[in-house]
Amino acid sequence: MIEIIRYLKGYLAIKVFGFSPERFMNLCSHHGIFLWDVENHGDFYTMKISLSGFYRLKGITRKTGTRVVITRRYGLPFLSTRMWKRRIFMLGLLGSLIFWIWMSRFIWAVEVEGNYFVTTDVFQDFLERDGIRPGMKKKDVEIEALEKAIRSEFDIVTWTSARIDGTRLLIQIKENDLIQVKEQEPEIPQGQGMDLVAEKEGEVISIVTRSGVPKVTAGTSVAAGDILVEGGVPILNEDGTIRRYDYCKADADILLRCVYDLKEELAEKYEQKVYTGEEKKRPFVMFGTKKLQLPEFGKGFQEWDAVEEKKQLRLFGNYYLPVYFGSDLVREYVTRERVYTKEQVKELFEGKIQKFIESLQEKGVQIIEKNVTIDKNAGVWKMNVDFLALEKTGKARETQLQKPQEETEENAR
Repeated sequence: MIEIIRYLKGYLAIKVFGFSPERFMNLCSHHGIFLWDVENHGDFYTMKISLSGFYRLKGITRKTGTRVVITRRYGLPFLSTRMWKRRIFMLGLLGSLIFWIWMSRFIWAVEVEGNYFVTTDVFQDFLERDGIRPGMKKKDVEIEALEKAIRSEFDIVTWTSARIDGTRLLIQIKENDLIQVKEQEPEIPQGQGMDLVAEKEGEVISIVTRSGVPKVTAGTSVAAGDILVEGGVPILNEDGTIRRYDYCKADADILLRCVYDLKEELAEKYEQKVYTGEEKKRPFVMFGTKKLQLPEFGKGFQEWDAVEEKKQLRLFGNYYLPVYFGSDLVREYVTRERVYTKEQVKELFEGKIQKFIESLQEKGVQIIEKNVTIDKNAGVWKMNVDFLALEKTGKARETQLQKPQEETEENAR
């Protein structure tokens, strides 16, 4: 505590030499001037004295024939003097401190880790729609709500964790590539049945019914929307008329043979980029979304593309700022007109067919036959593919069965 008081009031380290340093110290004690850290160096003494005590030494030094030299200054009064001489620097330092504190209230970087099937671009678009973006206030980030929204948006995400680290929002997720998203079936209202209807035109190959009344058999041709299994079992009167329906949720395994078609067109001529090997690097600095780039010198390229590389400014490991440094790699190219050969056309079309088949297989569709035709007309290659396929069908829909008149009258009574 004494040290703090001395620092606030200020004190000096002095060197005392001359006729009688000892008498100098005795007179100081007699006049109530406190000296401490006194050291004898033979020809002189060193000690420390308060700032107020130093101003009272003039008469004592004259009586004792001694001289006093200040060797060092300590305390807030001297610091304030030095700070005032450097007031512009100190104001700048204070302004910088306020700036860093203010910037630390915001999120300046949003990072996603652990995503493989959900691309970063898709994830960033979702976060943007959800209002999560660089520049938002930390207090506006609701961690629990964000984690719940991610799991609701992406069914493949089985676990997620979000946390604020410095000025960075770090989102970590885990995906399950084995998960299968099933369409949520509508709930059955009380006293109501659910039919199974065809989702596509085709021919029924087989049907195994577990509940409900089948309306088709193997070999029946159906159109989209046709009822396959009714969700109501009729209860008959003695005369064979329908007394009422025992409603249920229709359930059956129905295999349908159907046709898918794929049509694609490809222009015979196309433009190809041929890079000349000439390239330039153009450094830039970005503040948020504002890009500042050095002016281009020399002759520019007529046709070019650019690859951007940038790094975000980061301090202390996790203190991100909305400042980016980087460069654009500008590459010159010339455009040449090319003509697809028949082999190239077949290869491109084959790739499209394969992707289409894979998309069907992901839905459980089995391709049993395909018929491909490729021809050229007026400079355009055209492909038409018919796929003969087998797939399970049967979509739940509220039954259209009407209550018999007799049942309606009974309910009215």
